[in-house]
Amino acid sequence: MAKIRIDKKIVGYRVESADDKAAAKKAAQKSGQKAEDGPSGRRLSVEGNVVRMHEKLERPEMLQGSTYKVKTPVSDHAMYVTINDVILNPGTEHEQRRPFEIFINSKNLDHYQWIVALTRLMSAVFRKGGDVAFMVDELKAVFDPRGGYWQPGGKFMPSIIAELGHIVEKHLRFIGLLPPDSMDEHKRKLVEQKRREFEDQKRQQDAFARSEYPAGAQMCSGCSAAAVVFLDGCMTCLACGDSKCG
Repeated sequence: MAKIRIDKKIVGYRVESADDKAAAKKAAQKSGQKAEDGPSGRRLSVEGNVVRMHEKLERPEMLQGSTYKVKTPVSDHAMYVTINDVILNPGTEHEQRRPFEIFINSKNLDHYQWIVALTRLMSAVFRKGGDVAFMVDELKAVFDPRGGYWQPGGKFMPSIIAELGHIVEKHLRFIGLLPPDSMDEHKRKLVEQKRREFEDQKRQQDAFARSEYPAGAQMCSGCSAAAVVFLDGCMTCLACGDSKCG
């Protein structure tokens, strides 16, 4: 039996049974892949030299990530959502960036328990590999029984969890796992046309609604102009000069 020299620090171990080896070999033959031993004796899913995302992939010492700030009107403190990514097959044509872990930090400790539980579960799903985009729809479908809130810009958010789903969706689009959020050409032209029609209609209303009298002036019973203001202790019309004081 050949000796195996270990020149790296052992960070974990697992006992691989004969059934595990047979199942891995069968799955590799079925998918046209071959299983090879990776660092620390772990099995890697390899197609040629292409490493795929899977739950046994070890965490590198350094990961690239993005941090998103979330400020909601339901909390005095902002939340900071950090999503770290692992780079698979760097420097090759198969290079891919996949989410590996997620952290949420906030001064507000009211939601500490569910934040810890949710981030651990989401990180586990990220490391499992496969299609992780399903989490976006699941998170966005969560509604707060106390009601949601409006974001700056007029977008309604049904819950904090739903906003977290929008952040994950934004990050997946950023790294290329989801297609860019864009409308087709026909729909874009239709929206632009409707917007121009609305703006033209609004400008026309503003032209007729423009007044040379102060805002809040009342209707004059004599000339029917909205020009009656309180002046020198008496209600006076600035259009016809009618005054209650004579």
